[in-house]
Amino acid sequence: MSFDTTIERRGTHCVKWDGMESIYGVPAETGISMWVADMDFATAPVVNQAVKAMADHGVYGYFGDESEYRAAIQWWMKERHDWEIDPAHIFTTHGLVNGTAMCVDAFTAPGDGVILFTPVYHAFARVIKAAGRTVVECQMVQENGRYRMDFDKYDTQMTGSEKMIMLCSPHNPGGTVWSRAELEQVAAFAKRHDLVLVSDEIHHDLVMPDHKHTVMANIDGIADRLVMMTATTKTFNIAGSHSGNVIIADPVLREKFAGRMAAFGLSPNSFGLFMATAAYSPEGAAWVDGLNAYLDGNRRLFDEAVNKIPGLKSMPLEATYLAWVDFADTGMTREEFTKRVEQGAGIAANHGPTFGTGGDSFLRFNIATPRARVIEACDRLAEAFKDLQ
Repeated sequence: MSFDTTIERRGTHCVKWDGMESIYGVPAETGISMWVADMDFATAPVVNQAVKAMADHGVYGYFGDESEYRAAIQWWMKERHDWEIDPAHIFTTHGLVNGTAMCVDAFTAPGDGVILFTPVYHAFARVIKAAGRTVVECQMVQENGRYRMDFDKYDTQMTGSEKMIMLCSPHNPGGTVWSRAELEQVAAFAKRHDLVLVSDEIHHDLVMPDHKHTVMANIDGIADRLVMMTATTKTFNIAGSHSGNVIIADPVLREKFAGRMAAFGLSPNSFGLFMATAAYSPEGAAWVDGLNAYLDGNRRLFDEAVNKIPGLKSMPLEATYLAWVDFADTGMTREEFTKRVEQGAGIAANHGPTFGTGGDSFLRFNIATPRARVIEACDRLAEAFKDLQ
């Protein structure tokens, strides 16, 4: 299948397209949906073959013997990320939002502070608040077109009530690939303040050429407080399978997490396990390489077009397929530039403030869609802001 193929998703219970009008007021028939972080591409053929085999078998019973599934995870992480994993360290959750919630439950108590480097993926704050914990926002700064963490400032913010950090690596929504030196700073900060460090690396396979992701587990001296979160779902566009992995090397943290998993009676669904096992394969790897090349083309096209519009600036995308566009220099209010995008251009994009402090002047655009649609979106944006040109 070509990534240029347009697949009609309207009327398929797709939140990204079928929820666009009710949430953003963008007409369902003519609008372009660029908000929810799933792709408009069919998944890898090897994954579809696994689902077809399940359907052909016709019996959807309980899944047993996870050895092949765990071996596939081991192979992928070693092959793609130079990361050695013990299969006994792997937990499977109902996606990584659920994984986040389980970490909050296992490693913190009501009233504890959980640190977020903002702006950052909005589900983190939602889950933390819902659990009765306190969100501690450590706002990042922009430097040379990318985000940077200011640990001297963050040290002064700490009160002692903070128990955990949620790191998004690579970063969503900024698309930043953290360097090894930056990850070492995060690790040092966690040790300095005796914090559990949860590294959400769901986007770690979606990295642009000339950039290299480093897994936090390969940073020295952090294993005793580190929780890794990974998934096939973002990489292979199978988020509806609701499966993710929480990988914990430290035995004390692992025992705590296992206890909470048992208390909630959680176990994975067979669809997610079959799909993940198929995805983490040489065939899946080849598909991801093609996907990343295509996304890189979309990124280049989108950034060039958006950056030509006076007042708009797209943060250079190093990873993910989520373009983070700053409208600050338009001189418009947030309401005004958002209305131009939604009502003028007919595009649904995520609102920046939902990502926390530092997101007010931004919108997030999902560019994981056929290139013709990206071109159309760029043309619509240029038209909606033509008075600035």
